[in-house]
Amino acid sequence: MTVERVIDAPIEDVFAWLTTTANYTRSPLVVRCRLDRRGESAPYGVGAVRNHLWLIGWFRERITHYDPPYATEYVVERSLPPSRHERGRMTFTEVDGGTRVRWTTRAEIPVPVLGPLLTRRLARPIITRTFRNILDAADTALTATAAASGAEARRQR
Repeated sequence: MTVERVIDAPIEDVFAWLTTTANYTRSPLVVRCRLDRRGESAPYGVGAVRNHLWLIGWFRERITHYDPPYATEYVVERSLPPSRHERGRMTFTEVDGGTRVRWTTRAEIPVPVLGPLLTRRLARPIITRTFRNILDAADTALTATAAASGAEARRQR
């Protein structure tokens, strides 16, 4: 599953916003996000453990790679409903107009016989919609911050 979006903000700001998962609750599909263990080099760095409650379920994730402001990776260690998860990855690239975010994950519902169908027809659309909503929330928050900063700079002149 892959979702991409260009957010009109500097790469450092986009990376910081999207790796601080407490921000995800600005999406209507995310109920709660909590950092249970800080990472080695940064709160959401390698080794960090975060718990997310989305409308579709609960996820305990561990950060496995942290390369600010270019990439972060995680694995879902546990989830309800149960899922098999290989890796989630966000990459950040500076482009004209801001920062391109590419969010990918590979997961499946481990149900005999019906698992592939449930993954394709149910899980994939819900997960990609949730990712898009989180990216929308990031775009809204970061665009509002940039607009406010620009207005303040104009007032000070």
